[in-house]
Amino acid sequence: MEKDKQEPSTEASPVLQGDEDLVRGSVTDITSGSQSLHRSLRGKEVQLFAIGGAIGTSLYVQMGSAPPKGGPAGLFIAFVIWAGVMWAVNECFAEMVSYLPVPSPFIRFGSEWVDGALGFAMAWNFFLNMAILVPFEIVAMNIMITFWTDKVPVEAIIVAMIVLYAFLNTITVRYFGISEFYMSIFKVLLMIGLFLFTFVTMVGGNPLHDAYGFRYWKTPFVEHLAPGGTGKFLGVLSCLYQASFSITGPEYIAIVAAETENPRKVLPPAFRSFVWRLLVFFVGSALCIGIVIPYNDPTLLAILGGDMGGSGTGAASPYVIAMQRLKISGLPHLVNALIMTSIFSAGNGLLYSAARTLHGMSLEGHAPRIFAHCTKKG
Repeated sequence: MEKDKQEPSTEASPVLQGDEDLVRGSVTDITSGSQSLHRSLRGKEVQLFAIGGAIGTSLYVQMGSAPPKGGPAGLFIAFVIWAGVMWAVNECFAEMVSYLPVPSPFIRFGSEWVDGALGFAMAWNFFLNMAILVPFEIVAMNIMITFWTDKVPVEAIIVAMIVLYAFLNTITVRYFGISEFYMSIFKVLLMIGLFLFTFVTMVGGNPLHDAYGFRYWKTPFVEHLAPGGTGKFLGVLSCLYQASFSITGPEYIAIVAAETENPRKVLPPAFRSFVWRLLVFFVGSALCIGIVIPYNDPTLLAILGGDMGGSGTGAASPYVIAMQRLKISGLPHLVNALIMTSIFSAGNGLLYSAARTLHGMSLEGHAPRIFAHCTKKG
């Protein structure tokens, strides 16, 4: 009977060639052609990137378009539902990517474990999605600057952002890691500040001494496109669409896997921190927006309807509208400035993801081989 037992296969997966150390949590060799990627991202940088990487304008500004359609409760329920979906996705990513921290991992897993056609479709879909969103963030930066002035040439902003993105993404991955580390700190501090603003003002800590509490939750749901319960259900679905656009992130952690020091030690805590980001930042922000502003706020509706300027800038942020209603000066300018750091960081991360995805596609034969080449600094 003992002779009939087969020894476990020690043959490496086609995706992961070379020695692997399960004790130290390091991978010494990845796959043919990708050795020039350097594992230069440190644990603290990956942790901050995991926490703040996907925090962008949608969390500060674009979420304001959801309450008029679904109400405060509809917005909160939608974000809880989608956070649950993303939690499941995150757990799957955490297991597979920590085991095989290769370039463009979750994309290449489709070819490795399902079918090459799936991997090809996933790769090009994700690459085009990331690449197309980079100009979106550049345009968003230009719009945010109009919060103060419209005299800055659009061409100057576009050129400046392209040059900065190229510098941070083409020299060495260390520049990308350091820049995202500090910008993620700014984004996290901004979210904490907005949460404190919500709590302090709702209990009366504002120039008007208005302890509004949960006043705007008296109408928890809003009818959207249809009357009665059907309209309220459609309102929640509309908020769910906004949640699906706002809550992203585990794919960004996966993308940095091939350039992370000791990935099997660093990546699991990073994926775990994403769960807390879901609960605290995304669900918490959905709750706070329903607290600080009514779903039928005249200023918000005027901006969304195009009757008032400020669409796409900090002026459209529910927090900024609440600050202006409560006669709080100075803070709107600070919030707008910090939102701009989030926009720049989002574009930086999108370009990084697009470039690394194209590199992984080239290694799989789904893109021209020239994109498999890396510089000496990775």
